[in-house]
Amino acid sequence: MISMDDRYRNNANLYQGAKDIAKEVNQVSDDYRYQDSNYERYGSNDGYYHSGEEPAQEEDAQSDATEGHDEDDEVYEGEYQGIPHPDDIKAKHKKKAPAMVDEFRDKAELTAERMEDEEQLAHQYENIIEECGHGRFQWTLFFVLGLALMADGVEVFVVGFVLPSAEKDMCLSSSNKGMLGLIVYLGMMVGAVIWGGLADKLGRRKCLIISLTINAAFAFLSSFVQGYGFFLFCRLISGLGIGGSLPIVFAYFSEFLSREKRGEHLSWLCMFWMIGGIYASAMAWSIIPHYGWGFSMGTKYHFHSWRVFVVVCALPCISSLVALKLMPESPRFLLEIGKHDEAWMILKQVHDTNMRAKGEPERVFTVAHIKTPKQIDEFIEIQSSTGTWYQRWLVRFMTTFKQVWDNLLYCLTAQYRMNTLILAVVWFTMAFSYYGLTVWFPDMIRYLQNEDYESRVKVFDRETVKHVTFNFTLENQIHRNGLYVNDRFSKMTFKSVTFEDGLFEECYFEDVTSSETFFKNCTLVSTVFYNTDLYEHKFIECMFINCTFLEQKEGCHLDFEQENDFLIYLVSFLGSLSVLPGNIISALFMDKIGRIKMIGGSMLISAVCCFFLFFGNQESVMIGLQCLFCGASIAAWNALDVITVELYPTSKRATALGILNGVCKFGAILGNSIFASFVGITKVVPILLASSALVTGGLLSLRLPETREQVLM
Repeated sequence: MISMDDRYRNNANLYQGAKDIAKEVNQVSDDYRYQDSNYERYGSNDGYYHSGEEPAQEEDAQSDATEGHDEDDEVYEGEYQGIPHPDDIKAKHKKKAPAMVDEFRDKAELTAERMEDEEQLAHQYENIIEECGHGRFQWTLFFVLGLALMADGVEVFVVGFVLPSAEKDMCLSSSNKGMLGLIVYLGMMVGAVIWGGLADKLGRRKCLIISLTINAAFAFLSSFVQGYGFFLFCRLISGLGIGGSLPIVFAYFSEFLSREKRGEHLSWLCMFWMIGGIYASAMAWSIIPHYGWGFSMGTKYHFHSWRVFVVVCALPCISSLVALKLMPESPRFLLEIGKHDEAWMILKQVHDTNMRAKGEPERVFTVAHIKTPKQIDEFIEIQSSTGTWYQRWLVRFMTTFKQVWDNLLYCLTAQYRMNTLILAVVWFTMAFSYYGLTVWFPDMIRYLQNEDYESRVKVFDRETVKHVTFNFTLENQIHRNGLYVNDRFSKMTFKSVTFEDGLFEECYFEDVTSSETFFKNCTLVSTVFYNTDLYEHKFIECMFINCTFLEQKEGCHLDFEQENDFLIYLVSFLGSLSVLPGNIISALFMDKIGRIKMIGGSMLISAVCCFFLFFGNQESVMIGLQCLFCGASIAAWNALDVITVELYPTSKRATALGILNGVCKFGAILGNSIFASFVGITKVVPILLASSALVTGGLLSLRLPETREQVLM
């Protein structure tokens, strides 16, 4: 017979054993919630997460179930309280044993297991996206990401439009003008690689928000700075931010599209780049020529109309940034990093949004569990109490940097090396030709305008002018061997005027502004210059005898309309608008013709268009040829974006897009520099370079694999 003390001791031991068992079970269940083959499932009826196949007994039922058991059965009482039998714990440990030796397994074996998981996930995810349907959610995301892509297009055009005004406002030399034109591309090149790599580690939405914030902040700031160096820095950082737009946008949007919709809707998305060009052209045309749309603070701070234009061009970026706050992260990315529950909730949100829009709110999201790839990466995290703040920051930075660097190298592994190299050549040749010619066209039109302008120059030889007051504009004139005695030049403008071998005696220049005006080998005697912008560099090999310069104008001044030629805005506007037919055709036929034929055909047709440039000797002809070239080449751009998205797995997609966009911007820098240097010298070299590059890229693209039938890995 058992005494009361023995029974008390037995119960105490039983209670302590149950506590130990419960603690061990909780640890096992936390570690293996998703690894157990009998994984926990989402109920299809209520959408909530359940932890077992049988519903748990109510508290009263549990008490009834234990009633009538003798003391020997009390050891199993924990089973009815939710605590498994010790034998069940041993079974759990057996399941846990293989997973515990992952750190001792070969990395290649783990990678192969992850690739197998990713392949299963790719097919399952395709079915899930088809179940979610294509509707209101995708169209909302389409316009939000379209604004981000529009901001990228605007950024390309901004500097070209403000350069003529900025060079006068900030007194830029020719070398500085070239640097300002290229600095944005340099920032975009670096930004594409950085943000593309980070988007595969930190998330598409998060990186896109950060990059757009940087672009908007520094673009806005650049409109207020007065110094050239600070303005250059702001445009560089602005380009660094917007460089992440294109690679992230296409990776982000593609992961919400099914296979049958992907090619078409990614092509429609490309239209926003065209809309960005149209927006920038229209705003430049409407704002920059209105010099009154600004203000001045004293004599040194001037906020001219071109600065208003820079602010207005930041609006698409700001709009996209605000709208992105309402959009979720890519569920495909979340599944790649093992965040099953978050991904499931987002996919359910997509499904429910589309079903409500279709008038079928009663349709239930039937997906209960989604395959998540095996996680290999080890994230290093240290506690807030460990080390100093910069040591913790350095550890996180170095860990992320290593992961991004590994991703970059992965794109050059044997599996992807050939595709990456071919795509790099195609992206480069396309950018070299396209961006080179789009800069060359306006420069050639300006050159043709200048030739026509110079052909109408008026030449005055050996004129003698005495006791005359000039208070009107002198334009497009050359004065040779002239004699000017006691003449007064007051409140007037010199525009493209040259004085050669002239003599000025006792003349008075007051409140004079000038543009492209020079004095060459002239002699000036007892002449006074008061409040003029006739600076030292405008006097070439001249002799001054008893001359006085008083209160020279400070800075440079926007006084003429030639810096804002309406024709240049019109050319850019028509060039952007001309890609509309190509965008429509590529969207409608991308999935019917295929990506490879679209790239090859578009590039070869564009190469043929280049040869027509030999006949471009008039402004109207050049404008027409530019429209033809832009319209023919846009299909290749769209197909390149689509095939790059589809050739790389989710964990490397944004990285690959970033690398290739960086190569693209490098080609743009070279194209701009090389093509611009031949303006006014010859047309043969730019035409042959562009056509040869397009033919090379078009033929090489035929070696790429067709991707229109494959799921998104």
